[in-house]
Amino acid sequence: MSKNIVIAQGHPDSGGKHLCHALAEAYAAGAREAGSTVTIIDVGALEFPILRSAEDWNHGETPDALVESQRAVLAADHLVIFFPLWLGTMPALLKAFLEQLFRPTLVLGGGDNHAAMMKLLKGKSARIVVTMGMPALAYSLFFRKHSVKLLQRNILGFIGAGPIRTSLIGLVDQIKPARANKLFSQMRKLGARAR
Repeated sequence: MSKNIVIAQGHPDSGGKHLCHALAEAYAAGAREAGSTVTIIDVGALEFPILRSAEDWNHGETPDALVESQRAVLAADHLVIFFPLWLGTMPALLKAFLEQLFRPTLVLGGGDNHAAMMKLLKGKSARIVVTMGMPALAYSLFFRKHSVKLLQRNILGFIGAGPIRTSLIGLVDQIKPARANKLFSQMRKLGARAR
């Protein structure tokens, strides 16, 4: 069954030469081959301010550069977020993007309308794909996937998305072509199934 899929490429360097970009392209290719519509949002290529006050968060307008991204995400059936692990979490630019994207003014009344915010992504599934230099098992066991849990539970889950699946890809600094090709194949399969 075809889906409307939005891929948020959260690598701050929009040059397209990183593993995150190649993984996202493989996912997109698999999804398109299965008949899904794919929109890729390259966060690193967007110019927008960071939020600096509660007033702006609660009552400000979405920056013009992000209006189309916001519309695409709200219209999607499935959201996929790719990012490299930096200092144990998502890059600051991706966090700033998500803060602007999911501001309270998206729901009627804005501000403290928590009930409406919790339904914003209801019915939409998601996948989080994270690349990192450390072994993925170490990140899972020792660091307890804290940044992924933040995105999974406190952001996407809080506004209604589910199910939210994850792919953790470790030791990327040592990646060999055979392993890279296996990862690309896995991403194509996930894209084809919109998972």
